[in-house]
Amino acid sequence: MTVEIRSFELPDTEAVVSLWHEAGLTRPWNNPHQDISRKLKVQPELFLVAVDDGSVVGSVMAGYDGHRGWLYYLASDPHRRGQGIARRLVETAEARLVDMGCPKVQIMVRPEHGIAQGFYEALEYEPFETWTTGKRLIPD
Repeated sequence: MTVEIRSFELPDTEAVVSLWHEAGLTRPWNNPHQDISRKLKVQPELFLVAVDDGSVVGSVMAGYDGHRGWLYYLASDPHRRGQGIARRLVETAEARLVDMGCPKVQIMVRPEHGIAQGFYEALEYEPFETWTTGKRLIPD
């Protein structure tokens, strides 16, 4: 596989947003361009892309708050699924989190992305019951 995993670069923006749309990760209440802009201000080294022959074929955003790490926007080109792209993105993000001293990583998966459950189980992620809630502080 010739896919390179590297940190996100600003010229990747439109390709990443397009990938997120194609992968069904965007929501009307989250402006993906704004999410990218915000991420670039906080731990930009934890925003990774998979690139093959100059084309973005995957992405993941990670973060670490000193207690645990989180993964967001994990996506691979739907036509390239099964090629290990998402696995390599997760493994690279996990390695960067470990380098920061992060003891645990979590990810939230929307119920409609049920296909992802098997993927995460294969990577030894364990499901657990929790109540997740949120509050928007800055409207997009």
